[in-house]
Amino acid sequence: MGEPLPLPFGVVVLAVLVTAATDIWKFKVHNLLTLPLLISGLIYHAVASGPAGLLQSLLGALCGFCLLILFYLKGGMGAGDVKLMAAVGAWLGLPWIFFVFIASSLAAGIYAIIVIVTYGRTRDVWIDLQVVWYRIVALGRHLSAEDRIETEVGRQDRRGRIIPFASMIALGVVAVIAWQWLHKGN
Repeated sequence: MGEPLPLPFGVVVLAVLVTAATDIWKFKVHNLLTLPLLISGLIYHAVASGPAGLLQSLLGALCGFCLLILFYLKGGMGAGDVKLMAAVGAWLGLPWIFFVFIASSLAAGIYAIIVIVTYGRTRDVWIDLQVVWYRIVALGRHLSAEDRIETEVGRQDRRGRIIPFASMIALGVVAVIAWQWLHKGN
């Protein structure tokens, strides 16, 4: 596993912290941040490391995109989260984006358990899990469910229903960087 350059980690930390704040506040991940982050990651690696760097950046972006696109297609998250993960992948490359995904998913799982317990939603979650299972078995009939996300964001009780996944990505990035930093010291 290659050691990433300090600049990519710095850029990504700053970007995910800003995105986490807007995601927690408005449940929105803005293209104004994600798309320039994606493009600048590709350009940076192309200039800093040539074609090999660009390829690594493209693979990271593609991996970040692919890791979340099915969740978006099934209505489990917004497109902004997918674009953010692709942009983080463009900056960090492989295998770092995979580690960020694992750490982000663990953070989201813990957050979900806290929300379920706090809001007393175990029955609702059980029903939702059954619905998800039936959809998986039936392979779904509709590819996009963006309207479902927009409906949930508009609800009064959205804090008890939606996981601000960009914030989980931010936690994942910080966890991976901390792990790398601590591991490097050994």
